[in-house]
Amino acid sequence: MNKLRSINKYLYKYRFRLAIGIFFIALSNGFGVLSPQVVRHAVDMITTEISYNQYFVDTGLETDFIRHFGKTILLFGLIVVVLAIFRGLFLFFMRQTIIVMSRLIEYDQKNEIYNHYQKLDLDFYKRNTTGDLMSRITEDVSRVRMYSGPAIMYTINLLVLFMLVIFTMVRVNAELTLYTILPLPVLGLSIFFVNGIIERKSEAIQRQLSFLTTISQESFSGIRVIKSYVQERFMNAYFSGECEKYKMKTLDLARVEAVYFPIIFLLVGLSTVLTIFIGGLQVIEGKITPGNIAEFVIYINMLTWPIASVGWVMALVQRAVASQKRIDEFLNIQPSIAFIHMPSSEIRGSVEFQNVSFTYPNTGIQALKNISFRVSPGQRVAVIGRTGSGKSSLGQLLVRMYDPEVGSVLIDGKDVRAINLFALRRQIGYVSQDVFLFSDSVFNNIAFGLETEDVDSNNIKEAATYASVDRDILDLPEKYETMVGERGVTLSGGQKQRISIARALVKDPKIVVFDDCLSAVDAQTEINILGNLNEFLKGRTTIIITHRIFSLFNFDTIIVLDDGEIIEQGTHESLMKGQGAYYELYEKQQITEKAVAG
Repeated sequence: MNKLRSINKYLYKYRFRLAIGIFFIALSNGFGVLSPQVVRHAVDMITTEISYNQYFVDTGLETDFIRHFGKTILLFGLIVVVLAIFRGLFLFFMRQTIIVMSRLIEYDQKNEIYNHYQKLDLDFYKRNTTGDLMSRITEDVSRVRMYSGPAIMYTINLLVLFMLVIFTMVRVNAELTLYTILPLPVLGLSIFFVNGIIERKSEAIQRQLSFLTTISQESFSGIRVIKSYVQERFMNAYFSGECEKYKMKTLDLARVEAVYFPIIFLLVGLSTVLTIFIGGLQVIEGKITPGNIAEFVIYINMLTWPIASVGWVMALVQRAVASQKRIDEFLNIQPSIAFIHMPSSEIRGSVEFQNVSFTYPNTGIQALKNISFRVSPGQRVAVIGRTGSGKSSLGQLLVRMYDPEVGSVLIDGKDVRAINLFALRRQIGYVSQDVFLFSDSVFNNIAFGLETEDVDSNNIKEAATYASVDRDILDLPEKYETMVGERGVTLSGGQKQRISIARALVKDPKIVVFDDCLSAVDAQTEINILGNLNEFLKGRTTIIITHRIFSLFNFDTIIVLDDGEIIEQGTHESLMKGQGAYYELYEKQQITEKAVAG
């Protein structure tokens, strides 16, 4: 239960609802305990009346006696019905308080997990699969809800009912009560023994379920690759094999849980037999009445479901323990990118890297080695290099997706780690090479980085024009309101890249970082985009990360990277005169373009 302590803050938050729920449980069980007492009086009355009936046979009072007898039985029946109605009414209120409380806790916990996910850094998402993340926020939270709702409700109900019933039974006859509850310690020992087994098996089931979710998510996201390589049969077999493992684990758990109910009903049946046998002897001795036996049998049956639910409740608790443990594993992870609570401030646009070295924590690959350069406000810089040379790492460090191991990244002379993180990212237009569009309209995808009150259709269309995607959008069936599908599946690669560019431009950023964002467009579209961007980027600090050379742009500085190090730096003219790596790259590109044009 220590592993469920993190739920206590929610129980405290809804403590008044929980307290009211407990009050309704007590009222419901109070009316429930009264019913067997009514039955006891009815049985005793019937027994007595039957013995008196012989004195009214063949007399004129026999009919009146039978009528009076019927009215009395009817009265007892009506009392039982009224008690049952009140008990049912308070049972309804009990569920409306405690079960609703569990739904509110589920809502709060899902929001807490989702908000925590948003704070975690990119390295976390590289180390964990989407399916596992989804499983913890859905399946695991649902299992914890079963603890905070049904498990708590039935446990409190059992305790309250047990105390009321035992107290009432002891008042009637302590000896008979002792024989009645004699089998219950065996039940407690059985539960204690099985608990550990259930917890271990529940954890294994949840891990397998997360893996199944991951397989499903990857299969659906990569369905084009699966179909292209005709791997449907293989994927079906693979998924079926993992489903078989999940089935075997759940069946194994079900076999363990199945032990509970036969034992419980066996022990309840034994209690009933002991009650009738011992009670019958005491009736003969005159210690109790036949109505007491009926009362005790009803009490035993009243305890049957609560006692039978002990196994089910313990299974819920053990599953909740396993799930909450998995949830806490993520909630206890602290983001490596620390958020500094500082007032937001406008940035002018100067960028400086001072002796920056960086190694990706998830792979151990050193991406940058002692990088230093400076960009003044409004300048344009191109970062050129082969694949794997460390170009993209510069952009990710600038927007603090990662922090450098050594050195500092400065904006306006201030370390980015000392700048309000949200303000920093709002003022940088960053276009990643990994284009991602949400399953929403084109309009909402472009406006994604804006606050609701800042969204303006004219600005959206202007940004789309600068990104040379406005005409493509107008050709779509519903223009800007066209739904792009999951990850923009209805659009071409070039259209998705240009929409992502428009999304960065509409923020009116002070610093713009383009990370190889024109790889999927044709030569003419590239010329159009660069022509439009020339005008938009005036006065803005611009860093273009690419493996190609854009001759249409007049860069103030060109940085050539290789194996994480700056091997050349200067203007286009100075680098061409040096006839080094940049010169070779430019010459190869010219030959390739001429060959394509020819």
